[in-house]
Amino acid sequence: MSSLSEQLQDVRCQAEVCLYSGGRVVDVRSGVIAMANLPLPPCSKYQHIAAENMVRENSFGTNRKETLASLQRFSTALNILEKYGCNLTNPNRPKYWRTVKHNNPVFKATVDAIQGGRAVLCLYGYTNQQPDGLSFPSDVTDPDVGKVAAVTLEVMSLRMELEMLIKETHPHPEFYERIIPTLRHKDVGLNTDAVLYNSPRTSSHPASQTKSLAFPLQHCSSKKSNQPQSLSFKHQSLKTLEIFSSTSSKHPENCSICGIFRISAHCLTCLQGLCSECDRVHHSSPERAGHRRTVISSWSTSKARSSQSSSTWCCTHCSKVNSDRCVLCEDCEHPRLEPNKDESQSATLNEWQCKSCTVMNAGSSVLCEVCERPRLATRPLVTPSHPPVTPPRPPAPVLGMPGDPDSQWVCQFCTYLNYSPATMCEMCDLTRPEPPPLPVKLRPPSPVRRVPALPIKPKKPASEDADSWRQKRMKEEGEKLIHLIREGEKRGLSPEEVYTSMKVSEESCNLSSKWLKTELPLLLDQIRMLVATSSSQSEQTCMEDAPCETLLGGKLPTTVIQLSRAEAKQAWLTAGGDTEKAAKQALRDRLAKVEELHVLGFRDDARCHEVLRQSGGEIRGALALLQRPLLEAFHMRIWSDKPDPPVDIHHPDKQRVCRRLLAVYDLPSWGRCELALSLLLEHSAPYSLEDVVQAVRESHDREFIRRVLAKECPICLSVFPHSKMQSLTSCQCSVCCDCFQQHFTIAVRDKHIRDMVCPVCWEPDINDPEHLNSYFSTLDIQLRECLEPEVYELFHKKLTEQALIKDPKFLWCCHCSYGFIYDGDQLKVTCFQCRNSFCAQCKKPWEPQHEGLSCEQYQTWKRENDPEYQRQGLAGYLRDNGITCPNCRFQYALSKGGCMHFCCSQCRYQFCSGCNNPFHTTCAVDGCSVSGLHAHHPRDCLFYLRDWEPSRLQALLQNNGVDFNTEPPPGTQTGLCGVIEQKDEGGQQSDAACGAQTQSGHAALCEKHYREYLVSLINSHSIDPAPLYSSNELLLACKRYKVEDARKEGEDSFTFYSRLLQKLMDEVPLGDKVPRKK
Repeated sequence: MSSLSEQLQDVRCQAEVCLYSGGRVVDVRSGVIAMANLPLPPCSKYQHIAAENMVRENSFGTNRKETLASLQRFSTALNILEKYGCNLTNPNRPKYWRTVKHNNPVFKATVDAIQGGRAVLCLYGYTNQQPDGLSFPSDVTDPDVGKVAAVTLEVMSLRMELEMLIKETHPHPEFYERIIPTLRHKDVGLNTDAVLYNSPRTSSHPASQTKSLAFPLQHCSSKKSNQPQSLSFKHQSLKTLEIFSSTSSKHPENCSICGIFRISAHCLTCLQGLCSECDRVHHSSPERAGHRRTVISSWSTSKARSSQSSSTWCCTHCSKVNSDRCVLCEDCEHPRLEPNKDESQSATLNEWQCKSCTVMNAGSSVLCEVCERPRLATRPLVTPSHPPVTPPRPPAPVLGMPGDPDSQWVCQFCTYLNYSPATMCEMCDLTRPEPPPLPVKLRPPSPVRRVPALPIKPKKPASEDADSWRQKRMKEEGEKLIHLIREGEKRGLSPEEVYTSMKVSEESCNLSSKWLKTELPLLLDQIRMLVATSSSQSEQTCMEDAPCETLLGGKLPTTVIQLSRAEAKQAWLTAGGDTEKAAKQALRDRLAKVEELHVLGFRDDARCHEVLRQSGGEIRGALALLQRPLLEAFHMRIWSDKPDPPVDIHHPDKQRVCRRLLAVYDLPSWGRCELALSLLLEHSAPYSLEDVVQAVRESHDREFIRRVLAKECPICLSVFPHSKMQSLTSCQCSVCCDCFQQHFTIAVRDKHIRDMVCPVCWEPDINDPEHLNSYFSTLDIQLRECLEPEVYELFHKKLTEQALIKDPKFLWCCHCSYGFIYDGDQLKVTCFQCRNSFCAQCKKPWEPQHEGLSCEQYQTWKRENDPEYQRQGLAGYLRDNGITCPNCRFQYALSKGGCMHFCCSQCRYQFCSGCNNPFHTTCAVDGCSVSGLHAHHPRDCLFYLRDWEPSRLQALLQNNGVDFNTEPPPGTQTGLCGVIEQKDEGGQQSDAACGAQTQSGHAALCEKHYREYLVSLINSHSIDPAPLYSSNELLLACKRYKVEDARKEGEDSFTFYSRLLQKLMDEVPLGDKVPRKK
């Protein structure tokens, strides 16, 4: 069994190959899981990344809950690093894969917030330091995919282990408990998806108020409605507010919705810490508009981790030091307020506050860390050694006393109200602008005693008040206009229509769609009538008619112009609601469009004006109406049922013919069209247009096209194009379609299915069953299109019979040679074709004496009691033990003498009748050098034993105690051999009696068939003929069957031949297909 290091190496190799070769995601994930589950410590498992140091540096907390939360943030960063690696290993890499920007908010909140994140990027290849990020070196064109895949695999495996640690499913957590001791305390878990309220003073509050509530964060609004007493601020019972994010991947100091940006406000109603953008979107709903929120002016993660002072805040009411996560004071329950400017002046010397999101940023940063907006130029901060002297704010102003409204001024930058003694704005620190000039003469104050001020008339607003009033009025009008535009959009009106109608109607306050529906059509009809009247007057008056000339702009129409309402409306909107200007504009636009149609070839003014009116003044619509009659003939020809006229290649206009070829036959280029036309116009060219087009579409070589168009059929010797020739997939021969169809029609009707091969080379050799199936599966597709339906049906029938032959339940009738499937268990079988019966086991005609007897018992009874069988003698024995086809199991009552090559008439399978081994031309035996049709015979096959003398065969039987006949049974016909054998007469095979002269001592058989009789007994008893081999026969057999054994030194011949004979009998068995019937 392999060691853990070997297992790790195998898993790494397989996963890395799947990762950078574009394998399936399932395979990569299975490799990562297998690598994460290996019982190895991180220092031994991870070779590229410093996993143990990264886990130790990125895990912090005093208990298990805080540690798991930090590991969750670390896992989120590893997920981002994993995506960077997968992008580099992907063949379709992103466009900007060479650089990683530091100002990316996701990068800053995940990868840049952990220790070792940039080191992993360096392992990926981001080794070049840029001002705004990391990048690949300029001389590197492509990343090292192998190394990136190895590093990415380790990142994925480490993230998988962290996820299992967080879910408490890690198989070996002790490896990480040694690194992080706080993981050993399992009494504290990470509670997610909950908001917890804890009240430490349970004695002073009822149980219903002190009971802690836990509910999902996304349902906080519903919880608020269901439990108003628990969430109401009137009870003042909440002491500590702890908010955890809904997913463990979010940083506790980040927004509870997006999990990326820092918290800028705490909502005390829905109990969430939100960033500025999420706060704006979340509380924009009218249902949450009244939520009570506390603004967090600054938030620094690094200071919160390293400094205790930044993680706490002091209550301004009771001086209680509270945790930074608490929004309400633990003692007085007052909300957290912004620190005073004087107190925080020293802490913000090197920091600046964003004007957009109010987040405190480092002094060296140019862009805001949250909203990424640039730092605005402000007045430099004053050093703490010289604090600015700000005069105290005077008391509330009283009429006639210092500090009255005349001594106040408004900052032009932030609109903050300041008092006169101050020369700089208390909010933005900008200098007060120069005051307006005083009146010419001011009266000194009266020395008399002050009395209560009497009511006086309001003074005329100063210039600043007038500007503010004007701006306020503009703002109100703009808001009203926006409101009207939005209302109009709901009713399908454009902003231009709303604004123009508001100007015309002069009722901006009560403007509705009613005016546009009732009054606007009348205005549009007035514009149309004005244009029609002006154009009609221009026909009757002369050029001196100044008003008409002025209206028409110097161009006089020749017909009465009828505008559409769409044109009148567009002109009305363009003119801003002025009717006369709208009429002039509409007329000018109409004449310009008519001129444009004239340029396009349409000279009829009346027709142009009519189509422009119908199309609403649209040029495209007018062109469609003008071109429709011109295209009518073309449309009629397209939608007609009549076929297109053939291409006339002899037309005098050759370009017209080429255009027709290009359009009808979709040739790739104009040059191909000219090439096809030149081939068709050649003298004595027997090409058809379709053949030439198909050849030209495939090639542009003229000589190659000519060879393709002139293929000679090897059967009928006629010339055809390549498209009219057919070929089989087994060879390179091609014949014409007629010869192909005729050949396979004759083969299907009159021949065996194995004769359906190429008519030229007679390939392939389909004696092999594997070649047979693949060949006929492709041949079926070709014959389906060329054969007649009845011939194709006969072909399928023969294919079905060929497949049924291989079924072990398939039987051949011994009476009519009909084949069928027999699913019964009785010996007596009745043929469905001839209705005769035969034995299902021995395939002999059924006789009543066979009932209740086995086939061997019935054969013995027949030899002893059947006179006809006794008269045939051993010839009947040889007939009963005749030839059986090993492929289709069809039986032949023939002897095996003569040629051993036998071809089955049913399935055309070629085999040896003595051992049933196949005859083939492509030999599968290793080292065979015989070419042509041949077979490999075992040593007990009749192929070798038929050359032995009968006495030698009898001696072999006597040595093994097997009885044999030398005299014919009683009643046997003698003189001529009656064994039936297959004879070839004039090319036809027929079955007839042998007819050779018998010899004494051969049991009324000729010598050839007597040898066959003795060999059948040898095969029936599985007798090995090797013990009777001579020395030469033994050496020849060892050479034939590749039995090699060198003669030992000093070994005599008898010992060597005996040892060689024993080795031959041990290593080379007898034939496994030789018939063993008795």
